[in-house]
Amino acid sequence: MTAYEKPTLETSEVEVVLSKHFDSIVTGVTSLNGGNLSAVFSFLVFDKEYVIKFSDLAGSFETERFISDLLTSQGIPFPSCLGLGEFKSFNYLISEKISGLNLASCSPEQQRQLLPEVIQLLTQMNHIELGQTHGYGFINTSGNGAYSSWREHIIAVNAEDQAGTFWDGWYDLFKTSCLEKDVFDECYNRLLAYSSYNEPYRCFIHGDFHQFNIMSNGQRITGIIDTNGKYGDFLVDLATLDWHLRNLDVIREYQKYLQQMGISIPNFKERLIGAKYYNGLIGLRFYAKMGWKDAYSGLRNELLNLTK
Repeated sequence: MTAYEKPTLETSEVEVVLSKHFDSIVTGVTSLNGGNLSAVFSFLVFDKEYVIKFSDLAGSFETERFISDLLTSQGIPFPSCLGLGEFKSFNYLISEKISGLNLASCSPEQQRQLLPEVIQLLTQMNHIELGQTHGYGFINTSGNGAYSSWREHIIAVNAEDQAGTFWDGWYDLFKTSCLEKDVFDECYNRLLAYSSYNEPYRCFIHGDFHQFNIMSNGQRITGIIDTNGKYGDFLVDLATLDWHLRNLDVIREYQKYLQQMGISIPNFKERLIGAKYYNGLIGLRFYAKMGWKDAYSGLRNELLNLTK
């Protein structure tokens, strides 16, 4: 299996798409870095900034529109969706642009100072009202979870058959990449054991909550972007943040904030371990598929030592 390559488009093609949506003159179309699965461009209309994203993964943006409405309607600073469409073999989504740069662009000291606000926003997002939705795991275009339980979601996402998805044919990675089947199987069995602690909880999970998807102007957090939204135990997001900001004592700061707010989390340690194995298995496959051997090795060793 070769490394996944996100869509590539010329600026002129993007301008053609935007001309269908905006009567006014569109200027400053610029390709943006970031985004492993989508090609992303920013542009201006009357000096107001917007973003357009292109993907060749079916159905990806209908769900994002639902999530945008769900979050923005409850005060979460997330880009408002302005339009969906198709161009050639791609789907695209147009949205408002959150001001600022990603948190990764901030200095280590700025990141440390902003962490309490990040945790506050994370907690607020994880506890939004989910309305009449049901199900666990990935949010589909109707706004529901794709599975009847968290365990069913875990089994499905780690199954060999992933036809029609980003992970189609992923078992080939055991032969063509650094992905080791004995390591994967060991971590998968540990995940199943610990997932019983995560199963009772159904909240909104961002699914990719790290410093490249958190926006800031250096003084405050301005918003969040790019979810891989799902329903389940919100500690999945905390595990993601802790993995990416490992020098900032994220877990300690999170627990301190919960204590201040009088929030109690039953079985915190076991649920966090379950969340780390869940994220970790996705990470192992992703790093292997992208050919990121050093990242794979670091995550592999952390997972194997997680319960020692």
